[in-house]
Amino acid sequence: MTAIYERELDSQLNGLTGYVYGAIMLLFAGIYVMAFNLEGSPDFTSVLYSMKWIALITIPLLTMRSIAEERHQKTDQLLYSLPLGMTRIVAGKYLALVTVMAMPLAVMALYPLALNAAATAGHVALKSAYGALVGYFFLGMALTAIGLFISSLMENVGLAAGACFLVMLVLHFLTPLARFISSSGAASLIAFGVLAALFGLIFWRLTKNGLFALVLTLVLAAALGVCYALWPDSFSGLFAQVLEQLAVFDRFDNFTYDIFDIRSIVYFLSVTGVFLFLTVQAMERRRWAS
Repeated sequence: MTAIYERELDSQLNGLTGYVYGAIMLLFAGIYVMAFNLEGSPDFTSVLYSMKWIALITIPLLTMRSIAEERHQKTDQLLYSLPLGMTRIVAGKYLALVTVMAMPLAVMALYPLALNAAATAGHVALKSAYGALVGYFFLGMALTAIGLFISSLMENVGLAAGACFLVMLVLHFLTPLARFISSSGAASLIAFGVLAALFGLIFWRLTKNGLFALVLTLVLAAALGVCYALWPDSFSGLFAQVLEQLAVFDRFDNFTYDIFDIRSIVYFLSVTGVFLFLTVQAMERRRWAS
């Protein structure tokens, strides 16, 4: 795994990707610090709250090449021939991406101290600032895992970046989108049915087993139908509530309100684990297909 980690890290830092990612992060962090802290409030958490938008650009940029380019150039065949489990290969790639993701955050960790030294707009609450920075790191871990999974499904770097951007955009607006969904039980049933079909499509993409994916979709749809027949009232507004609970970006907000939310960290780690597992399965299918 160490060799994979070093190879991926070398690829990120010897190319433009890692430096462009870091430059964008630090550029916007500097702009927000000037806008919010140098001439206004000493609240550094407002900077990190605004930096959520930047993840829509930086995460696709960071993860787009990781696996998609390997597949496009056919160098992924070298990975499959290694005497390593696919879990260790994916873990090595992911840890390298997290390392690059954390580098500008390490620089940003100096900003509260510099603001306190300058004391232009009052002293920064260091506890709140570093708590929010930790939360942003765990948010970045979850988003990086999602981006890595999307890259594992693509053979074109541009498509991987575009698909990742769209997913990040939907995740960012998940809570507002949920409010447009009707609160009726039938609307929730239909929405869950569409989600079941999407799961079946993802499973087919991972396994290329159309029959099993169809059976899985039908089983999920049947289970939804039975649940709706037994407890129709419980479906009222249920889908919108589920979407709000799954909103990755919104989970970070508590950290900007001076709340060190352990449950959100557990959620970020859970999302990370799920998407790394899916990435492993996608690459295992590719290994056996080749």
